Amino acid sequence: MDPKDYRNPDTGQIIKTKTGYWAFLPAPLPPNLGWPLPLVTALSDAERELGKLTTTAGNFRFPRLLIQPFVRQEAVLSSRIEGTLASLMDLYAYESEQVAFIESADDVREVHNYVRALDYGLERLKKLPVSLRLIREVHGKLMENVRGGKLAPGEFRRTQNWIGPAGATIQTATYVPPPPDKMQTALDQLEKFIHAGSDLPELIQAGMIHYQFEAIHPFLDGNGRVGRLLMILLLCEWGILPQPLLNLSVYFERYRQEYYDHLLSVSQRGTWEEWLRFFLRGVSTQAQDSVRRLARLEGLRAKYQKIADEERNPKRMEQVLDFLFTRPVLTIRQLENGLGVTYMGAKRYIEKLVEAGVLKEMTGYARNRIFRADEIYKALEEIGD
Repeated sequence: MDPKDYRNPDTGQIIKTKTGYWAFLPAPLPPNLGWPLPLVTALSDAERELGKLTTTAGNFRFPRLLIQPFVRQEAVLSSRIEGTLASLMDLYAYESEQVAFIESADDVREVHNYVRALDYGLERLKKLPVSLRLIREVHGKLMENVRGGKLAPGEFRRTQNWIGPAGATIQTATYVPPPPDKMQTALDQLEKFIHAGSDLPELIQAGMIHYQFEAIHPFLDGNGRVGRLLMILLLCEWGILPQPLLNLSVYFERYRQEYYDHLLSVSQRGTWEEWLRFFLRGVSTQAQDSVRRLARLEGLRAKYQKIADEERNPKRMEQVLDFLFTRPVLTIRQLENGLGVTYMGAKRYIEKLVEAGVLKEMTGYARNRIFRADEIYKALEEIGD
């Protein structure tokens, strides 16, 4: 890391450690913003689009369908930013215990852990605010029994890490975060900023917090994914999102290099306004996308309602249809366990939906069959496209 690249002392300071390498210590939040018109406009646009998303979600006729499809897409794309190759189909196949359909078991386990970590964090928010404790707990879930799982899951690092291309050393790294003795102070300052409240708009705070977390880089592995999880948890805790319906990782993955460049540029040149405009543009883009996807999912669910209306027990078939939107790739056993019906009852419902063209059997096997609701799956897979 070349200290001459870090030219804005207001953003943080370059420090030389006792062992002779350079590291960056970000300044406490918040920075001074000039509030140029483009930033004000980007904030206004993002708040407006989020308002539309909140209204759409509030009017959604089938609220039970909302959370899980968006959580899984976020998991796939956030993990893909870090280099995993698992697809949405891989994730659903893994959850259906159909390992033969998975290209990379290691990758899909990481994605599955992201789902578990986000679900865990959202549940914990009912009793515990976003805090260093919650961040550690979420990291522990994320890194459990996967690659990097031996690198102190759920614990802040006690050794130095760095960011750079493959083969980079601490001397040639692109970025070196604070050494452990300085890191804890930076984390404490970040937690105080989260809890203290601010006159700054919440979306601006979220963008600042994400940068700050990534600049501190407090874990030996998983920092990017935890940092993106942190934004979702904050927006839900603050009441900006009623549910985790904003797939920001879709936007960050699409503009991955720009995303990385903006974060590094804040450290090197103090380009807060450029980073925040990029972040807010992502909020606007993904809020618009979520509104479109909700409309498509609601249309499909309404289309399938006539299947339920023709049943002697329409309420039960409605539950089956709702389950498909959370598990568009499933087995008979999953439906049995998910709805608490008998195996033969689940089998009959699936056979009816195959006959109606809603489900299609994928394996060709007589046993261990797996079914996919193609229209639902396509609508979910295309989130963010």
